[in-house]
Amino acid sequence: MTCIVRPLTCGWMTADFNLMVSGQQGRFHLPVGAFLIEHSQGLVLFDSGLHPELLTSKDRLGAVGSMFDIDLTPEGLVEGQLDKLGVDPADVTIAVASHLHYDHCGGLGQVPNARLVVQEAEWQAAHDPEAIAIGGYNPDDFELGHDRQMLDGDHDLFGDGTLVLRTSVGHTAGHQSLMVDGRLLLVGDACYCRLALDLDSPPAFAFDEDQQRASFAWLRAQEANGLQLVFSHDKDQWATLGPTI
Repeated sequence: MTCIVRPLTCGWMTADFNLMVSGQQGRFHLPVGAFLIEHSQGLVLFDSGLHPELLTSKDRLGAVGSMFDIDLTPEGLVEGQLDKLGVDPADVTIAVASHLHYDHCGGLGQVPNARLVVQEAEWQAAHDPEAIAIGGYNPDDFELGHDRQMLDGDHDLFGDGTLVLRTSVGHTAGHQSLMVDGRLLLVGDACYCRLALDLDSPPAFAFDEDQQRASFAWLRAQEANGLQLVFSHDKDQWATLGPTI
């Protein structure tokens, strides 16, 4: 079967362009992207957007909050996006976290029945006291009692080749991207946007810059093999995406 992939616009953020693509000047306006995937065995959410507290305050972000302006409405919460599609958040069966930064896992509390699928390396990194202290991770985003499936490398979610998680480390210690039907690759933050990939210019901050460059090369190879790369934070590409991809 072919999976139906529905992009979800879970708010917008603005940051210094150099923070997203090294060497660029000015400000960068970016969507907070998530995706609902309809599979014959259940509804899969790839990333979950921002935490509801960010509707009114950035306090939960700590020092990281000073780096981003956030534009979020109730409709932009993942439950609001699902409601627009007529989907009950309680019906989401799997929530994949590309990684555990605040703009990718902040809506996990809105899908209470989902099984959280995350890389073991990411889970461990997200509990590092120093990373938590500087605002890189907030366990209150993801320590919510979900059933949890911990991975160590690539993984076929349903065993049928339709949804395959591929490790794409560099941005974080356990980042993963999602290959859909052998036709799409949901990039997550393996690379923020097309410009960064074209310029081979990772962001100023990464868990491991060499590994991120290797992930950039891997993304190019996937594209050369015919996959469409779908970025989570590319406003230009986002504007071209239809209700399904």
